[in-house]
Amino acid sequence: MRTKLAAYKHRVTLLEDQDAVENLQATFGYYFDKGLWNQAAALFASKGSFEYGQRGVYIGPARIRQSMLLFGPQGLAKGHLNNHMMLQPIIVVAPDGRTATGRWQGMVMLSEPGQNGKWGVGLYENEYVKDGGVWKIAKLHFYMTALTDYDLGFAKYAIQMEGPSALFPPDRPPTEVYRSFPNAYLPAFSYDHPVTGQPLKTLPLQGDEIVGRPDRGMDTGKREESSAAKGMRQQ
Repeated sequence: MRTKLAAYKHRVTLLEDQDAVENLQATFGYYFDKGLWNQAAALFASKGSFEYGQRGVYIGPARIRQSMLLFGPQGLAKGHLNNHMMLQPIIVVAPDGRTATGRWQGMVMLSEPGQNGKWGVGLYENEYVKDGGVWKIAKLHFYMTALTDYDLGFAKYAIQMEGPSALFPPDRPPTEVYRSFPNAYLPAFSYDHPVTGQPLKTLPLQGDEIVGRPDRGMDTGKREESSAAKGMRQQ
């Protein structure tokens, strides 16, 4: 009986941790959307990292706060839109309850004065750590997989990601070099398949000669170029 009670208590604790991590990430989303950089950066661990697209890696709350200024001023000024919705969370808490991972689907709506709005989609692969009994973000990595003009849409136009900033250079280069839509990229899953138990690290993926990525299990036959690919070349 004591063994069962201990197992139930451990399971409840992990479920509470899972809920806390989900709330932590949702809180980050609300702060980040509204340009509350100070508050968003304070959610990271002392050695936490922030990586957005191909901008590189920023380490520590102070540097993360600085990197967020690339999205606009503190407080989301007039004419700025920075919505990053976080959907479909898969959160896995380690058995010891000290760390966790989370994968999220991201929908993006961006705007700044003098420019047309943008639509985007991407994936988050994040890590979390319990520090002094409080869950914090250990690593936030947003993979921007597609970005387009608000009016033209994905069928007609594709916008490529920005690289590292010269104004606020990152602490490290991007951990993975890839190109967004119309190129295809799928980051590895941080969790195993729930039925087979198999890892999802090496996935079928079309090669990209520009970034030096070989083809992985995809049909390498000639593909018709999409209108988005043609539009991207006209930027």
